[in-house]
Amino acid sequence: MRPPEPSPVHGGPDAQGVPLHDFSTNANACGPCPVALAAVQGADAVHYPDPAYTALREALGAWHGVAPERIMIASSASEFIHRLAAWAARRGLAGVAVPAHGYGDYTRAAAAWGLRVGRFPDAGPRPVLHWACDPGSPLGTPDPALAAWRAQERDGHAGPDGGLRIVDCAYAPLRLEPPGAGDALPAGAWQLWTPNKALGLTGVRAAYAVAPLHASPEEVAALQSLAPSWPVGAHGVAMLSAWVAPDVQRWLAGTLDTLRAWKAAQQALCADMGWEVRPGSAANYFVAQPPVADLPGLLAALRARGVKLRDCASFGLPGRVRLGVLGPASQQALHAAWLRTQGAAVPRGAAVRAAG
Repeated sequence: MRPPEPSPVHGGPDAQGVPLHDFSTNANACGPCPVALAAVQGADAVHYPDPAYTALREALGAWHGVAPERIMIASSASEFIHRLAAWAARRGLAGVAVPAHGYGDYTRAAAAWGLRVGRFPDAGPRPVLHWACDPGSPLGTPDPALAAWRAQERDGHAGPDGGLRIVDCAYAPLRLEPPGAGDALPAGAWQLWTPNKALGLTGVRAAYAVAPLHASPEEVAALQSLAPSWPVGAHGVAMLSAWVAPDVQRWLAGTLDTLRAWKAAQQALCADMGWEVRPGSAANYFVAQPPVADLPGLLAALRARGVKLRDCASFGLPGRVRLGVLGPASQQALHAAWLRTQGAAVPRGAAVRAAG
């Protein structure tokens, strides 16, 4: 019997409740989006949603410029990751290829279905279920698999050679540096979207996927057959419907300048504290290495003071933390908590270089 998988590691609330200053998630710190929140609060919770999500799929399809039949509704990104692993096992794929540093559910889902796990570019035998993230987490950098897929498509090899390619677009809407002209998502890959992060509504669990052009109706139907009935409730439908509204997209675009300023200040603060900041992140989060030997002890001490950071050990980066970008008050709290863990008194009226 295979030993049980370790408990998944996530950011956000824990047994101690909601952190006062939660750097451990990558949700939009300018949120929640007022229009999307109002839509969720006004959702019809009395009735079942349409089990086929007809209107929702039409709206999402129109926004992405694809037929609604190519839109698949998921209860969350994590649910769809596990659904894809089940589909890959049913199809007899050789394994799963995951990013060098990435979300642990890719590996957990593969292990649950007995699929071999490899890392790009050593993905093992073909064909495989291959995951990429745009931009990657925790580093916020481009996923090298995407460049390889684009090159293959330019050479006329648009299909995944019998395997599956999936781009996790969880943080694409929160990219603070625009992609280059040649960095469009590969046409031969599935896309997985989770708008709750960009909208600052992570408590609403809902996601959707966009099937590539080469996916046949039979393939889409086979993947859909693995979903439960009504994977998304009325509140998730309301959030996903609001996602494509012009007012919501304007709000999101308007938050990016604020997040850029906060990010610059937060990285400067980390440098001032002696933390080594990993360069290259294009997203609303980054990785840093505090100058301590006992990182778990530091994180516990900070958590006791209401500040939570994300340990990157589960990402394959021990000794480092991922910090979602937060506003000036939370940056001040991080600075004060760090000084206290180092035995330093916090000067009265101390302030950090945080943009308003």
